[in-house]
Amino acid sequence: MERRTFLRAAVAGGTAVAFGFSVTREAIAYPAEAGPSPYGPLLPADANGLELPEGFTSRVIARTGQAVEGTPHVWHGAPDGGACFTDGDGWIYVSNSEMGAGTGGVSAVRFAADGTITDAYPILSGTTDNCSGGATPWNTWLSCEETDRGFVFETDPWGGEAIRRDAMGRLKHEAAAADPDRRVVYLTEDEPDGNFYRFVPETWEAMSAGTLQVLTESDGALAWVEVPDPTAAVVRTRHQVAEAKTFDGGEGAYYRNGTCFFTTKGDNRVWAYDAAANALQVVYDDDLTDDAPLTGVDNITGTPAGDLYVAEDGGNMEICVITPEDVVAPFLRVGGQSESELCGVAFDPAGERLYFSSQRGPSGRSEDGITYEVTGPFRR
Repeated sequence: MERRTFLRAAVAGGTAVAFGFSVTREAIAYPAEAGPSPYGPLLPADANGLELPEGFTSRVIARTGQAVEGTPHVWHGAPDGGACFTDGDGWIYVSNSEMGAGTGGVSAVRFAADGTITDAYPILSGTTDNCSGGATPWNTWLSCEETDRGFVFETDPWGGEAIRRDAMGRLKHEAAAADPDRRVVYLTEDEPDGNFYRFVPETWEAMSAGTLQVLTESDGALAWVEVPDPTAAVVRTRHQVAEAKTFDGGEGAYYRNGTCFFTTKGDNRVWAYDAAANALQVVYDDDLTDDAPLTGVDNITGTPAGDLYVAEDGGNMEICVITPEDVVAPFLRVGGQSESELCGVAFDPAGERLYFSSQRGPSGRSEDGITYEVTGPFRR
């Protein structure tokens, strides 16, 4: 019997079968399969080149090398990972800059309650290849350097001092996802033999000290083991624990309700780490999906309704939605930018606006990045 059929049968009539992992609503029918989008088909491209479902509209928030509208702040190159933070009646969107050789960093855009841009400013500079990251429950942004022996920087969306968090390890960092239930932060690593980590701070809300652990697998059992030398002074972090489970090119990460979802680009997979059950599931695998709509998986975010949104690095330049019913379908498509990638997916606090960037725009160059906003009737 196929696993999908077995799992459906196992929970029929509300009965769960114990076979090494928890059967939850979010794990009933993994992996997701192609199907119709809950938002309907994509319409012809709008004035900004975006194909969107009916009822949705877009606007350009910022362009690399140009001042953000109404502000003197010039938008950074190669916009990448991002997140939103509540700011009174409005909100702030932060965006990484994946520029190299000390020219990266993070910028922020502040919005009023009606969506009007009121300010834009830098919150980190002088770093390298700031790719993805993650928001914390205490309203800071963890910006990750995707470079050999890179660092994590904790930044203030309101423009306060940014602090390098050495205790979070030196590796080719990609994304971070805070788990307030277990008081840990999960970390992905963008290497073909990358690992999946968690940082256990000595004090929650203080990233200055703590323990870096790596997920291991032995005889099918998962465990967290301390990394002997997070500074990677002699041996690279991912090579220090022999039993460490490897993942092919870790990308985005997103935590919700006891599960950390993360993506791996080398095998085009979306994973779900069930922290309570200490179990790992494959949410999506393009090799196991007929007419797979999602390829080049990258940044990921989600909604309280249970939908996941995954941006493509390549593919058809789409952001795809994976529903709680385990259907995957395109939510939007960007035309004429095949040499770019989509990243920085994040919702405003009300869940009415989705932000994302095309990192290299129509020209395929880091100096041509575009950051967008999509507004519409998102499922919340």
